[in-house]
Amino acid sequence: MSSSRLGLRLAVCLLNISEARRKYIVENVAKAALLEKNGQKHPEVSVLNIFSDQEYNRSVITIAASVAELGLAENLVQGVPGCSVFLFGEADLPEKRTLVQRRKQLGWFTRRDFSALKPDLGVAPARRCGLTGIGASPYVMNCNVTIDSQDLALGKEIASAIRGSNVNGLKGVQTMAFPHEGKIEIACNVESFEDQEVTETSEGSQYMAYSVLGDHFYYVSPHYIEAQVKKLASDRGIGTTGRALIGFTPQECKNCAEYAIKEGIGEFWKIRRGIFM
Repeated sequence: MSSSRLGLRLAVCLLNISEARRKYIVENVAKAALLEKNGQKHPEVSVLNIFSDQEYNRSVITIAASVAELGLAENLVQGVPGCSVFLFGEADLPEKRTLVQRRKQLGWFTRRDFSALKPDLGVAPARRCGLTGIGASPYVMNCNVTIDSQDLALGKEIASAIRGSNVNGLKGVQTMAFPHEGKIEIACNVESFEDQEVTETSEGSQYMAYSVLGDHFYYVSPHYIEAQVKKLASDRGIGTTGRALIGFTPQECKNCAEYAIKEGIGEFWKIRRGIFM
C-alpha cells in the first residue's frame, strides 16, 4: 500500500509464531521487529496488532513498515541458525504456488522427517527448527467464524462449501475447520485478488475494493463470510457464536499504519483499540 501522507510505500507482515501462553516471549518477538541492526529503534516500523490463541499456542503479530525495511526472509536466514524458508504466493516466482499447495507438497502438518526437503532459502531443515513459510500477497487477513457445535465433520462440510477452490465457493477464501474452546471454528484466510468482472463493492455486498498504486483489488467482505457461514449452519439446524477478524481490513490497516508511523508509535498494539476500534 502507498501513503501519500507519509511519502512512503508501506507493507505489512503477518508473523505467525508457535507461542501464545508466555506473553513476555510474544511481546519480545514483537519488540525485536522495531529495532535496527544496531539496536536503535527504527522510526518507520510499528507493530499494529498481536493476536494470541491460548488453546493452540499460536500468535499472529502484525508489523507495518516502509517496504525497504521488510527484508524478512533474508533476515531470518542470516540471523536465525538453522532457519529453512519455503516461499509461496507472489514470493514464489515464477510458480506462485499457494500456501495450501506448498503445505501439501511439503507434508506441512504430517511430515516427521524434514531432512530430505530442499528449502528455497537457508539450510536443510532440522526437526528442532521446523519449517518456516514466507509468502507475499496484495493483502491477506483472517476471518474466523465459530459455529455452535462440536461436530468437526459438519464444520468441515461448511468450510468446504465456502472454500474458494469450490465451484460455488467464495473467491480468495481458504478455509479449515478446527475444534476450538469446545466449539468448531471455521478459520478463513481471506486473500485479495484482481478481477475485471467485479463491480459491486458496497459494505453490504459480497466484495470490497481498494487500490494500490493504481491497481484495483477485491476481497470478500468479512460480513459476507459470516453471513454465509450462518446460513450454512442454520440449514443444518445450528447457530453461530461469533466472528473474529484477526488483523484489519486493507483500509483499516492503512489508517493504522499511517497514524502509528507518523506519530512514532512502535508499540501501537497496546493502544490501538482506543483509537480505531
